[in-house]
Amino acid sequence: MQQAMELANGNILWIFASLVIGIVIFQSIKFIQLSVKASGDAGMTKTEVNSALKTGAIAAIGPSFAIVIVAISLIAFLGDPLTLMRIGVIGSAPIESVGASFGAEAAGSSLGGENFSQTVFTAIVWTLCLGGMGWLLFTALATKSLGRIEKKLTSKGPKSKQMMSMVATAAMVAAFGNLASAEMIKGLAFVVVALTASATMVIASKMADKHQILWLREWSLGLAILVSLCVGYFVI
Repeated sequence: MQQAMELANGNILWIFASLVIGIVIFQSIKFIQLSVKASGDAGMTKTEVNSALKTGAIAAIGPSFAIVIVAISLIAFLGDPLTLMRIGVIGSAPIESVGASFGAEAAGSSLGGENFSQTVFTAIVWTLCLGGMGWLLFTALATKSLGRIEKKLTSKGPKSKQMMSMVATAAMVAAFGNLASAEMIKGLAFVVVALTASATMVIASKMADKHQILWLREWSLGLAILVSLCVGYFVI
């Protein structure tokens, strides 16, 4: 176990992790610059752009808490650089945890087991990297094609643009509805937390629109997450 952790926290892995995280930071900055540049074509004002950026940053805080908690537990088994690299790129702590467990079991060990060797750690690294490669390759190869398809579908007139907007909205509702329902079926406590978050979001959005409270609209998601966490922890 000790030799495996020495490899996991070695300088070579830190170099690769730093390069990967550096690319992620560069992409994030570049995407923001491109979005700001394209905002004029979309008819957005500078105030709306700043509001959208702040809303996105605030909305990312809540989901990050759960990732940080799982990442801390993974550091004990995978080391700092690999955990940073995987969570920083994929951003899905549960998937990384399952992948690490599968990799260790395939090598005849378990996370933190007595026979957790350098070979087992290497198997985990390959499992995580190959497991996340499909998402990255699809994004790299299919993004432009999907963009061209979207332009063709919306070039037939206002109705086609409206239909595309409805499809996109329905897809988002279906995705988040699937995630929420998967948690709600676990028990009454999960249902109460989900309903609390939904009610808080609706009330905050209604109040923000009615009284023109810009900051409340931006913080509505974070507020819903905070209130639901408090209800889940202190009440249930």
